Amino acid sequence: MSGKTVNSAILLLVIGNAMALISDVFIKLLEPGAPVFQFAFLRCVITLALLLPLAGQLDKRNLFAGFRIHAVRAHIHLVGILCMVVALGNLPLATANAMFYAAPILVMVLSVFVFRERLTPLSVVAVFSGFVGILVILRPLEFNWAVIAALGSALALAINAVMVRTLPKQQTTVHKLFLNYLLILPAAGALAWWEGAAWDTGILISALGSALFILGYNITVLLAYQQVDANQVTSAEYTGLIWAVGIGWVGFGEVPDLWFLAGSLMIVVPLILIGLRHRRREPARGFNGGKARYASESV
Repeated sequence: MSGKTVNSAILLLVIGNAMALISDVFIKLLEPGAPVFQFAFLRCVITLALLLPLAGQLDKRNLFAGFRIHAVRAHIHLVGILCMVVALGNLPLATANAMFYAAPILVMVLSVFVFRERLTPLSVVAVFSGFVGILVILRPLEFNWAVIAALGSALALAINAVMVRTLPKQQTTVHKLFLNYLLILPAAGALAWWEGAAWDTGILISALGSALFILGYNITVLLAYQQVDANQVTSAEYTGLIWAVGIGWVGFGEVPDLWFLAGSLMIVVPLILIGLRHRRREPARGFNGGKARYASESV
């Protein structure tokens, strides 16, 4: 599966999104009251260690080029990780993932204000339909701190996705990832120290599993988009929601209701239509509209 054909690229993304959901499962299996800051710190350390064999792709002469932007993105990423842990620990797997799909919608909104981009009529429909879909899934009676955390994670990831355009163009993906996790460590370590929780082997195992599978997702994304225009295959990213429903149903007994199905369709369908429209009109450019939660980690 090299990703050199459309079909192989789609298969890579389907497998990759399954790996991303397994990463979520490791987070969801954390014990209630588990030290969140310790988990975030360990996951960042492990991810950085997994990237070390690829250090040859770093531009060592200009290692810290774009330092300020990298530092801001790193700390926003840390906030996103913390919010994600809270959301996955308190919401059904599928519901949390549906909330994360607010990220590509927020990217469209932020791009208007930051880059003065113009939304097409279909994009405007996607924005309004997406927000209404979120309300349909949640319903006012179910709005709580876990939901706020899920939306906070989506916002953090959307901001990071938009900021990708401001990073040095010559830096490789590995370079950007390496700096991101390196600059996270001081703040994540300080928060873990302030938390004061005893080091737990179970937390280490969860962090290792989560980091390993999310890195696997990143690799499949790189392979899939390396040879094929993103707009040809990006709709395959939305299989992540299918995986979330299936794993949540089988593994955690979380049966989705009609509200969830209706809201999810309102979020996902307009985004898929945008991808299909771009596929017919022009090659991929900028943010591809896929699952920004993981796309922001892979660049």
